[in-house]
Amino acid sequence: MAEPPVFHTRGLTKTYDQGEVQVYALRGVDLDLYRGELVVMLGASGSGKSTLLNILGGLDVPTSGEVRYRDIDLSAAGDRELTRYRREHVGFVFQFYNLIPSLTARENVAAVTEIAANPMSPEEALELVGLKARIDHFPAQLSGGEQQRVAIARAIAKRPEVLLCDEPTGALDSATGVLVLAALEKANRETGTTTVIITHNASIAGMGDRVITLSDGNISGERRNDQRQDPRTLSW
Repeated sequence: MAEPPVFHTRGLTKTYDQGEVQVYALRGVDLDLYRGELVVMLGASGSGKSTLLNILGGLDVPTSGEVRYRDIDLSAAGDRELTRYRREHVGFVFQFYNLIPSLTARENVAAVTEIAANPMSPEEALELVGLKARIDHFPAQLSGGEQQRVAIARAIAKRPEVLLCDEPTGALDSATGVLVLAALEKANRETGTTTVIITHNASIAGMGDRVITLSDGNISGERRNDQRQDPRTLSW
């Protein structure tokens, strides 16, 4: 019997009212995501990928359609339930690192682990992303790539079942971005966290188990890679 999906969406739509005009961000998306897989979602700006990620992460709700995380109906959840869902199940990595400047790398990660049920130690999480030697440095003493890896350590330290990454290399050059992607790939491989990376950069596609392409609010393509490409061999 096939394992049920971690995420199950059907007919997912999201519209925004701009004056008298209704703008469709998502137009009936059907999607299943499975435990432990690394999925790359590709799409140009305005394709709907960030909207979809925000709905999967409980940061936004659909206008219509169904989105389920395991047995939780996110499309019917209220604010309190969505907050609990985000806290207990989801790790986020965004384009900008959102680190607290007055805290060291260790302390930035500890800010999350102190309120998690079954966390890694900050030291373990930072070692996983290759920053053991930078653990007591402040954000201003770290490069952009190192700050992003602290953000990844912070996201994975609470052992989330889902890691959602919105343009995690968008503010980085290629060589630095590759190090960040390698950290995400290692975290996925070693922790089994279902990982979604959204990007406009098609060069990243080879590192995923699956590649899903969005355009104009629809899934316009999907493919499965026979083998995941080592992120350290990518360039753009």
